[in-house]
Amino acid sequence: MCAKPILIATVLTATLLAGTASAWPFGAAKKDAPVATASTPPKPAEVTAGAKKASPDERAKVERLDPMTRVAFWTRETNFDPGDADAGVGLANALRALGRYEEAADAADRVLGLHPKYGPALMEVARARISDNKGFYAVRPLQDAAALDPRDVKPWALLGVAYEQNEQPDLAKAAYEQALKLAPDNAAALTNYALFKATHGDPEAAEAMLRRAVAQPSAGATERQNLALVLGLEGKITEAERLIRQDLPPEAADTNLAYLRTLNTAKAAGASASARSWSSVQASEAAQAKTPSR
Repeated sequence: MCAKPILIATVLTATLLAGTASAWPFGAAKKDAPVATASTPPKPAEVTAGAKKASPDERAKVERLDPMTRVAFWTRETNFDPGDADAGVGLANALRALGRYEEAADAADRVLGLHPKYGPALMEVARARISDNKGFYAVRPLQDAAALDPRDVKPWALLGVAYEQNEQPDLAKAAYEQALKLAPDNAAALTNYALFKATHGDPEAAEAMLRRAVAQPSAGATERQNLALVLGLEGKITEAERLIRQDLPPEAADTNLAYLRTLNTAKAAGASASARSWSSVQASEAAQAKTPSR
C-alpha cells in the first residue's frame, strides 16, 4: 500500500467488525450481486393502523434475510418509532450491505441526533464511511466510540483502517497495536493489522497474523481469503488454492487462481516483487466495481 489507503472490497478486504466486508475474489465484482443505488430505493414499508413494533425474536430473524428485505423491515420500524435507536442502526447496516454508503451514514447520523453517545450508531457511521473509502469521516465517530468503552477492541481495529485511508500510517499502526493489546486473538483486529503489514512490505508478518486470525473460532471467509491472497502472492499457490476453494464456487475460484498465477508469472519474468505486489495490485484493481459489504 505504501501510504495508500486500504480499499474496501477491492484487492484487500478489511474486516468491519460486526459487519464484515465481502470476501468475493480479489477485486473482481460478483456477477450476480444485486446492487441497489440511491436512485432505486426499495418501497418503504407502511405502518398500518393497529400495527406494533416487531418483537425481539422477529428482529433477530430478519438479520438472517437479504439486505433489501432488511431495508424494508427496518424502514417500517423507524417509521413506526423514529426514536428507536436499534431500528435506525439496523437500517444503516442494511443500507451499507447494499452498497448505499451515504444513505447508511445518514441513517446512523439520525440516530446520533437523538442519542449522541449511542455506540452502535457511532460504529455504523464509521463502517459506512470506511466502506466508501472516506476514512477521514470515520475517525471522530470511532474516537468517540473508543472513549465510551476504552476496553472495546472494535473501534481501535477500525480506527486503524480509517487512519490508513486518511494516509496516516503511524496513527494506523498505533491503533492496530492498541486493538491487539486489548484483544490479542481477535480475528478482525489481526486481519486488519495483517493487511497493514502486507501493504507496507512485510508479507511474512502478514501471513503469520492471518494464520492466527484464521485459527480463531470467529474467523470466516474474509480471513481465509485474505490469507489465500497473501499466500498466493508469496508463491504458495497450492495452499492458497485450498483456502480459495473452501469459500468460493469453482468459476470464482478459478478466476482467483488465474489472477495469482499471472502475478507470479510476472515476478518470475523479472518484475520487482514490490512493484507487482500489494500497492500495485491495489492500484490496478481500484477502478473495478465494489461488492456490497455486509
